[in-house]
Amino acid sequence: MQLLEKQTNHYQCAGLVLDIIPQVMRLIRSEIRKRKPAELSVPQFRVLAYLRHHEDASLSDLAEHTGLTLPTMSRMVDGLVARKYVARENSSSDRRRIALRLTHNGKAAFDSAARGAQKRIAELLSKLLPEEQTTIIQAMEMLRLIVDEGKKKSV
Repeated sequence: MQLLEKQTNHYQCAGLVLDIIPQVMRLIRSEIRKRKPAELSVPQFRVLAYLRHHEDASLSDLAEHTGLTLPTMSRMVDGLVARKYVARENSSSDRRRIALRLTHNGKAAFDSAARGAQKRIAELLSKLLPEEQTTIIQAMEMLRLIVDEGKKKSV
């Protein structure tokens, strides 16, 4: 009986993650859309977000992350470079590789939108009791560890 309860708990937890995370992501995307620079499309903003957390990414890294083809991603990056949101640089580890980085403008655009979204989510979370907020913090930290561990095993 205890094994069945434990297995059921795993499935219930997984079901909640699968149900709630997409809802949270929709909220985040909605808040980001409201705050991103008007000249940036949502896919372009996703590129900024990826580069904000993965400095020196390659065009292939971006294409894989977004699910776009290399030619499509190349055109998108060309546009971001032209608007001075992204810079191309030679990789310090491989001369044949081009590393992509956010420029000061790219960082500022991403950070401004992210701060606005964080502020809105903080407003929603402020309705919870402090101990409930602590529970969410602990749960998110545990979820991050599990996801990070899962990424390492899949590589």
